[in-house]
Amino acid sequence: MRPIIQLNTANREKELKIRRAMLVAHQVLGFITLGGMAGQGITGSQLYKGNYRNYEIHENLATAVNISYGATAAMSFFAPPPLINRDKKLSAIRLHKWLAVVHMAGMIATNVLAENGPRSLHRAAAITTFASFGAAVISIKF
Repeated sequence: MRPIIQLNTANREKELKIRRAMLVAHQVLGFITLGGMAGQGITGSQLYKGNYRNYEIHENLATAVNISYGATAAMSFFAPPPLINRDKKLSAIRLHKWLAVVHMAGMIATNVLAENGPRSLHRAAAITTFASFGAAVISIKF
């Protein structure tokens, strides 16, 4: 927005309202995504046990989780910057950002391995992704 809208006090206040709305949406979408990941874990474990009745549900959840994950990331990446960057020492936000690197890599690996890789590696990537994403959600709440 900054190339289009000049940065002044009034516009910065609008920017901060937009930032707040985007970060609230980031949180809500994060919980939705975590729930979808849990559903994928349940259906995925059934697939590993030989129960293929839920394969389509697992596939549909994968699509939904990928969309909600992308939307969640977009809300964070494209939110206007904070007024003051206090991210110099270890904090809940800093931990959240570090975990984001882990779960982003895990999401990419999970999707690539779903198509091309061994099932055991797909499962390991999915568990790592779920654990780091869940930890990222929890880290903000404490």
